[in-house]
Amino acid sequence: MLTTLSIRNVVLIEALDLEFGAGLGVLTGETGAGKSILLDSLGLALGARADSGLVRSGEAQASVSATFESPAPDHRAARLLADNGIDIEPGEPLIIRRTLKADGGSRAFVNDQACSAALLRELGGALVEIHGQHDDRGLLNPRGHRSLLDSYGRCDTGAVASAHAAWRAAADKLAESREAVEIAARDRDYLTHAVEELSRFAPEPGEEAALAEERATMQKGARLADDLSAVTDCLTGSDGGLAQLRQAARRLDRIVSEYEPLADVLAALDRAVIEAGEAEDRLAGAAEALSFDPARLDAIETRLFDLRGLARKHQVQPDDLAALRDDMAAKLAAIEGGEEHLAALEAEVAARAEDYARAAQALSAARKDAAARLDAAVAGELAPLKLDAARFRTVVAPLEEGQWSAHGMDRVEFEISTNPGAPFAPLVKIASGGELSRFILALKVALAEQGGADTLIFDEIDRGVGGAVASAIGERLARLARTNQILVVTHSPQVAARGAGHMLIAKSSDGTVTRTGVHALTDGERREEIARMLSGAEITVEARAQAERLLEV
Repeated sequence: MLTTLSIRNVVLIEALDLEFGAGLGVLTGETGAGKSILLDSLGLALGARADSGLVRSGEAQASVSATFESPAPDHRAARLLADNGIDIEPGEPLIIRRTLKADGGSRAFVNDQACSAALLRELGGALVEIHGQHDDRGLLNPRGHRSLLDSYGRCDTGAVASAHAAWRAAADKLAESREAVEIAARDRDYLTHAVEELSRFAPEPGEEAALAEERATMQKGARLADDLSAVTDCLTGSDGGLAQLRQAARRLDRIVSEYEPLADVLAALDRAVIEAGEAEDRLAGAAEALSFDPARLDAIETRLFDLRGLARKHQVQPDDLAALRDDMAAKLAAIEGGEEHLAALEAEVAARAEDYARAAQALSAARKDAAARLDAAVAGELAPLKLDAARFRTVVAPLEEGQWSAHGMDRVEFEISTNPGAPFAPLVKIASGGELSRFILALKVALAEQGGADTLIFDEIDRGVGGAVASAIGERLARLARTNQILVVTHSPQVAARGAGHMLIAKSSDGTVTRTGVHALTDGERREEIARMLSGAEITVEARAQAERLLEV
């Protein structure tokens, strides 16, 4: 809901701060007082085209700020702000501000965060609908007619959306599989050769590291073999150190029996023989570990060379060759079983398409039923609004298959015929602004609480009518105001009397400067204004009495 409007230096408005309440608010004033300037100012804040002619003469820039109650999280305005990265705290008022320079440059802000004029226009459309002769938003935009009809008829669109998502998912999977099979088929010969080559070679993960380690060990053995052999010969040959130690120990053993003091020497020799034996065993183990087989080394080097060559050929790491072989084999299998697989996917797509068609056809039937009820409801509102010769219809027409979507397979548009025998045409084609506004009012009353902006503004909806028709307009505006904030610029006392709040727009001049001002009327002032609207320049007793009667309704 719009709560305040602050205007600075817009045409005849020097400085103006207005407060608005819930329900029906009316704005009245003599012709030329500046009502259009007020609406132009609000339009500027809501993203309308920035016209430098709006800047007050002699001023560098104009500015307009509109404050709204904090939108609910699920409100379209809140979603727009979130989608565009503009933060607003829960309960925080929403402030839209627009500045316009005399040279034509303009800037837009939402809660002091800069934004584009396009976003401001979209946000403004979610918050306020202005219905007048040149309005091109709200109910005049066919893009919103389908959702309005769905809301009015309480049509369940969820089943169609789910069916459409399942259909598109199946179709996407089929397209991906078909493309994969086609690519694989083009590479059949290459895949066959590569799989055969890799299968014969049979690479394994970790094989490169194992081969490299074994080769390094064997190369080390080749380098150390001669030295190990010489050491072994020194220790274990017939004239080696171990044999000499054992011979010395045997001789000393005979001597010790005759000369006891040499027993310690014999013990030392025995220990030396034992440790030399252990050294001999260890040398044998090392020789075995470093055994060098030229044929095996040659085989290892050949395998390692071929393994790395295959990896370079296929542009992968050696450890990835086994996985590559499996992947290529799977692609070959896909080629062979591809037609059968594609046939299954095609059947799945056809089944999901049938599900969607059934759900969409049921939705179409529900929409047509809702359209008939809406047409009847609008028709019942036309005659009291002096539109009894007009006809209204809701067109629910099929779309081409390429245009089917998660919203169904229908095009929905509101159309009217203003005179007997005249063809139906879109709402926006109506020439008369007052007639258009009354049609919009009839539609709004019929649609009641079925979506749209929270604030509706009607500009001179009573143009060219009076008496009973004006009363009917006022009654319907008051009815709408039970669920929406309604602001109406009016010349009709019958409409003005229905307002919960009343503002008078007036122009004043000090002889050199002309200004437009707005004054919120008290009950007594309101009666005088309605009496003026009834009688003209000279307010009569009868006019005041009639104004009193209108206010009592």
